[in-house]
Amino acid sequence: MGYGSYTAQDWAKLKASRGLSSSSSANQTFTRSAYSEKLDSRFISTRESFDSSDSPNSTPIIIGFDVTGSMGYLANEIATNSLNETIMQILAKKPVSDPHMMCAAFTDPTEPLQATQFEADIRVVEQLLDFKLGGGNAYAYDTLLWYFAAKHTKTDSFEKRGKKGILIGIGDEICGVPKHYLSAINIKNIFGDNISHDLSFHDLLSMAQEKYEVVHIVVGQKFRFDPSNSYASYDGWAEALPGRVAGLEEHNIKYLSDLITAILQLLSGVSKDEILAGLPFGKRGIIKKAMEDMC
Repeated sequence: MGYGSYTAQDWAKLKASRGLSSSSSANQTFTRSAYSEKLDSRFISTRESFDSSDSPNSTPIIIGFDVTGSMGYLANEIATNSLNETIMQILAKKPVSDPHMMCAAFTDPTEPLQATQFEADIRVVEQLLDFKLGGGNAYAYDTLLWYFAAKHTKTDSFEKRGKKGILIGIGDEICGVPKHYLSAINIKNIFGDNISHDLSFHDLLSMAQEKYEVVHIVVGQKFRFDPSNSYASYDGWAEALPGRVAGLEEHNIKYLSDLITAILQLLSGVSKDEILAGLPFGKRGIIKKAMEDMC
């Protein structure tokens, strides 16, 4: 996939056709009560990001996020604002060439991963709006996303040019190291793959890192300032993914697109000082704090 191009006009038409606005609730935005088979990992063989005449130098970008009960606001922000803003900023600032976007949603290993196609146009948002929300988890299961990216994606960027894609997971839960793992049974049930042994957090991270630059964004009120708070998951993630973790408090979620774009710029070699200088003054402090441990 990856044909076509993205325009602001397409986004405006889609919002109008779906009755979406910044005041829409998560339940108004996401109305499905059952998983769409087209987006359900149990029925997906491979997601492909291939070069085309529209995208001759494609860059696969995966944005995956937790859609459990506590994270409904995150899915809603991505669907009604951040995904469009991120794409428009990527096209304007060009941190990567010919972006192919895929969105994915995870809860825990008892439920399937949901994944759009890689798309270069408005279809990625259309598919995102068919995600089902809900569920619960003990950890932020980026590991489901990592396994899918490692085993069920195929990209010209990596296979033709040896260039890694970018994978960003977003959630409020702890990473769960060292207890966090995916069992062989989990993988069979969710992806249909037969493997001989369980996979640890670090096994899965290493698998994903072969083809992708892997980042995690911790979101949630007081995510790093109150050790007694359940959102105090930042330090664990920072230790597990050194230099590849950012943090954003819930009340600053509207700046998620700015943070994602800044991360893409940093990964492409732009300095933090240059990134911050290119932001409006009112955003600089927030983004500087959010990515202070990124390198």
